[in-house]
Amino acid sequence: MNKILIVAQKEFRDGMRNRWTGAITLIFTLLSLGLAYFGSAAAGVLGFSSLESTLVSLASLCVMLIPLIALMLAYNCFVGELEQGTLLLLLTYPLSHGQLLLGKFVGQASILTVASLLGFGLPAVFISIFSDVEASAVLVAFGWFILAASILGWVFIAIAYIISLCVGEKSKAAGLALIVWFGFVLVFDLVLMAILVASEGDINQTLVPFLLWLNPTDLFRIFVYMIVDAESYAGVLQIAQEGANGFSYLMLAMTLWVVVPLACAWWILGRKELS
Repeated sequence: MNKILIVAQKEFRDGMRNRWTGAITLIFTLLSLGLAYFGSAAAGVLGFSSLESTLVSLASLCVMLIPLIALMLAYNCFVGELEQGTLLLLLTYPLSHGQLLLGKFVGQASILTVASLLGFGLPAVFISIFSDVEASAVLVAFGWFILAASILGWVFIAIAYIISLCVGEKSKAAGLALIVWFGFVLVFDLVLMAILVASEGDINQTLVPFLLWLNPTDLFRIFVYMIVDAESYAGVLQIAQEGANGFSYLMLAMTLWVVVPLACAWWILGRKELS
């Protein structure tokens, strides 16, 4: 455990040195405050409107940003160090492949978690003080939101490790990371919607919610809609209202989305030729 924490501290310090944490925190803070205050501008109203609309709008933006930020944070984690020769140096120390992988994951996951906690937590305190909504309701809802946003980031950090271990150049890793982001964030829902339209709704209604489990961004959206008890579900998510809306099931699915890619990255690292 000490070796894992040592590697994690190094990764976290590197992230702080590169100002990743500060930049991500600033982005999250500005998004939260901007959506909270200007979210109802289209209706001619400025100021905080409702907790539901704020978090649902924030979730839609986070689905686009958090996977991209996580992938860009971690895509060169292994391939970059392999190109520089530092990965081989690290493995000359009494450090197993699993300890190295988990150490890097803990460090980079901590960067996203701290950024989420500060970037969404500070606006939550601001909203709880200056809005008419009960402070406890705001803090609890944002607390769950921060947890879900952090886990979503962990998922794509783990996926980025697989990418980083499967290619030999940073440029290829960056391109593949963008393709993965595009597939999960944009293509998946479009394909699923096309299937529903093409079948004219004649599809097993119990199957669709579990198809959504194949995309962590959809799990995140469903989770946020449950947090605020949203009355309307957009698009494909409405179908999942009856089939996959239990907190325990969603948390299990999101946890698996972290564990399975990490296990795959561990397996690849153990069999990768590093010379």
